[in-house]
Amino acid sequence: MSIYTRVASRLLFPIHEKLKGHGTVALHRQLELSQWWEPEALRRHRVERLRAFLVLIGTTVPYYRQLFAEQKFDPASVDSLEALSALPLLTKSDIRGNTEAMKAEGHGPLSRYNTGGSSGEPLIFYMGKSRKSHDVAAKWRATRWWGVDIGDPELVVWGSPIELGAQDRIRQLRDGLMRSQLLPAFEMSPANLDRFVETIRSARPAMLFGYPSSLSLIAGHARSKGVAMDKLGIRVAFVTSEKLYDEQRQTISEVFGCPVANGYGARDAGFIAHECPAGSLHISAEDIIVETVLPDGSSTTAGEAGEIVITHLATPDFPFVRYRTGDIGVLSDAPCACGRGLPVLKEVQGRTTDFVVAKDGTIMHGLALIYTVRDLPGVERFKIVQESLDRTDVFLVTNSGFNANSVSRIVHDFKARLGEGVEVAVHCVDEIPAEASGKFRYVVSKVGLQNRQEAVAHA
Repeated sequence: MSIYTRVASRLLFPIHEKLKGHGTVALHRQLELSQWWEPEALRRHRVERLRAFLVLIGTTVPYYRQLFAEQKFDPASVDSLEALSALPLLTKSDIRGNTEAMKAEGHGPLSRYNTGGSSGEPLIFYMGKSRKSHDVAAKWRATRWWGVDIGDPELVVWGSPIELGAQDRIRQLRDGLMRSQLLPAFEMSPANLDRFVETIRSARPAMLFGYPSSLSLIAGHARSKGVAMDKLGIRVAFVTSEKLYDEQRQTISEVFGCPVANGYGARDAGFIAHECPAGSLHISAEDIIVETVLPDGSSTTAGEAGEIVITHLATPDFPFVRYRTGDIGVLSDAPCACGRGLPVLKEVQGRTTDFVVAKDGTIMHGLALIYTVRDLPGVERFKIVQESLDRTDVFLVTNSGFNANSVSRIVHDFKARLGEGVEVAVHCVDEIPAEASGKFRYVVSKVGLQNRQEAVAHA
């Protein structure tokens, strides 16, 4: 560990968290110990936390006070994690319809958030300081599994706003102190891919972080250009927010000369699980209970695929209890060779994000279009279909809050991304069906992978 990394992780970052009123440092210290507990000790700890959490929200949160009364559910009697199955599943519609009632009486400061739209169903929710502290502490612990720490040079391939406000500039200052640099994942033009490759070569980061699709695209571009990237000192590439495919892992690992650490989480559901060097996706079990359920709501057996349902024990101000993520996963009951007692999420099957391609050949992350649609008033569900380089269709399920000005906004923003000559057709529909597989895809590009690569090569 370098002197600067030691100062950043042990002094600068703790000061930063203390100034924000977060308990991250103390929580991280506890997590470093509890990951090594025997499974039975961890189970007892989780049951105690679950019971205390449910008793608290049953007293202070109007939505759960009423729900528990209607269900004749006594939170004080909870003596197992399985007791959660007595409660109904929580959907995005439930949250949208009861947003104010889900805020705890006498809650502390709450921050308003929007989901990234990966389910095609936008959601506004709130997060308190406890939730933020627990999520950051869990991420910090997982980062250290790979021999890197806060303050080690990092390159982040992620979405970035076009214009920065005051809070964003504060974040830029913080990232500068922590030696974290952002590359915009939405702008994958040939020229930018060249620039990204050169930036990584010159920065020589200790770690990469980003969408697996974006990192594999950069890696593939470097390989096609014959640019060596495997001797830069990169120790690990962290990927999240999408399903990681085997070919992506192989490309990233071979080109950058480092292991790939997969992560699973969501802005609404929390920092759920992260891969350890032994290859297991460990659940952040001290804070998060993961269930997998069948379409009828019943629990799966170990090794059986089901919808991932999350209970986050650090959300007393705006609780998430048996929250349906819309993702499909498989739990494992086998211990990991690393020796950690944390349970394992064997597989996440249901998350994928397509690229879309602009008229000029620029490849963009699908979220470049999602961000326009997800925050519009009155949009309940959406799906974006890129039929060709010349046409993109947008399907919307809306309510009374939606208006014609929103249609103009979608067309304007999509043309700005895809090209002025692209036809953008907006369709308001009653329902958006799932794929034949039963999964929902919020972005579908019919411009195939080969066509996308050719578009980049000839742009």
